[in-house]
Amino acid sequence: MADDEDTGTQSFVPNFDDEDDTGTQSFVPNFDDEDDTGAQPAPKAPERPAEPETSAAVEAAEGEAGGVPVQPVTVPGRYLYLKWWQLVLVLLGVWMVSAVVGLGLFYWWYHSVDKTATAFAVLVYVVACAVGGVMLAMAQGRALLSALSLAVMSGPFASVAAAAPLYGYYFCERTGHCLIGVIPY
Repeated sequence: MADDEDTGTQSFVPNFDDEDDTGTQSFVPNFDDEDDTGAQPAPKAPERPAEPETSAAVEAAEGEAGGVPVQPVTVPGRYLYLKWWQLVLVLLGVWMVSAVVGLGLFYWWYHSVDKTATAFAVLVYVVACAVGGVMLAMAQGRALLSALSLAVMSGPFASVAAAAPLYGYYFCERTGHCLIGVIPY
């Protein structure tokens, strides 16, 4: 490379000298009354704006689309609401799976010596339920997916509700006073 060529690796030192003309000028507003046209009379009746002329680009776009209107996303005949028994079935189905997961996680946690991995698995499960529920809730116009999102979001609750009797059973093994062998008092 030539020695006089600037490769861009030299240090930059800004020049703030006021003596050199940098080509910039400060902004000074012009408040002269020379361009003032004077007072304008108020219009008697409101004027309707003229219809805008269609440009060639708009006409070309309409010609390419064929002038066919866009069909709606919602299909006639699709339910926009959910029957109560469908909601109950979706909730029970997801809660059954969540209950099994909760029982398994609690059993693993109770019998493990190092509880770090089990606590991390519970955290991953709760985050997956929250994110999955929010992602399912993004679907528009599908009531069954909305019900599924509610069920998935409440999955950790079903897991805790299923693990609670197992916890009560383990607790009542060590103490003698329990109601029905599960509920400590």
